[in-house]
Amino acid sequence: MQTEIIVSGFGGQGVLFAGQLLSYAAMDAGKEVTWIPSYGPEMRGGTANCTVVISDEEIGSPLVKHPQAVIAMNLPSLDKYEPLVKSAGVLIVNASMVNRQPARTDIHWVMVPGNEIAEELGDRRMTNMVMLGALLANLPILSLEALVRTLEAHMPARHQRLLPLNIEAIKRGAEYLAVKA
Repeated sequence: MQTEIIVSGFGGQGVLFAGQLLSYAAMDAGKEVTWIPSYGPEMRGGTANCTVVISDEEIGSPLVKHPQAVIAMNLPSLDKYEPLVKSAGVLIVNASMVNRQPARTDIHWVMVPGNEIAEELGDRRMTNMVMLGALLANLPILSLEALVRTLEAHMPARHQRLLPLNIEAIKRGAEYLAVKA
């Protein structure tokens, strides 16, 4: 089985780290993985996205036209990627940065107040982990435990103090389950 995921938002929202962590978790679980980061020319505050492909078999191409899942961290990302999600796919939307619900009726979607949850936890930088937790709760390609183990194994030493906060953010995001429009 192969699953294609796009994580998209503004630079500085942790989009690339979320995709990279997902990729490491899949690799640690013995899966085949590709991760393609893309940062817009505006740099921090501009556009950023990454494509993650996770498969049980060798991946023929890392290019994705119609992902099974999208995390949209802001309105431009929702506008760009909502039309591209495969039918019956999953769309995780950061309700903190988006002023509308998805319009598609053939996909599963969930509005997650990512920024508010991260702020409740005491660090706005945790929004990406909240959204990643919501993704895995709605697209069970990896367990939350596998993601946490990978976070523990791959987090740089200078950020180890943030580990409990990241884990709590993942768990809080996992509380949000998708609805079918």
